[in-house]
Amino acid sequence: MKTLLNIIWLLFGGLWLALGYFLAGVVCCVLVVTIPWGLASFRIASYALWPFGRMVIDKPGGNGIFALVGNVIWLVVAGIWIAIGHVVTAFAMAITIIGIPLAIANLKLIPVSLMPLGKQIVPSNTPYVTAYSPGRR
Repeated sequence: MKTLLNIIWLLFGGLWLALGYFLAGVVCCVLVVTIPWGLASFRIASYALWPFGRMVIDKPGGNGIFALVGNVIWLVVAGIWIAIGHVVTAFAMAITIIGIPLAIANLKLIPVSLMPLGKQIVPSNTPYVTAYSPGRR
């Protein structure tokens, strides 16, 4: 089922979203100072290309002051535009009944598109519960 959803996702918006992340990554890597944002953008591009079967979690120890400052810079430079792309694509997918799960998945990509640093993409079938996982105290 995940493979079928991923193929439909790829055909109806995933490719364009991944290309947007890839373009943002290339721009960030050209400017040498912003290479960490470029690498995060490439990581999210692979997730936006084939999202079902994977999930985003907080990276252990990855939510420090540098990640916060970096996320604010990313938000201003590229994050808001990519998030708008997710909203537009989700709206277009939600028009059809088959596209509703894809629209929901698209909306779930918005938080990582706004704040990518300090996040990790892992397979969803593997338990990744650590002392740093969200929701665990």
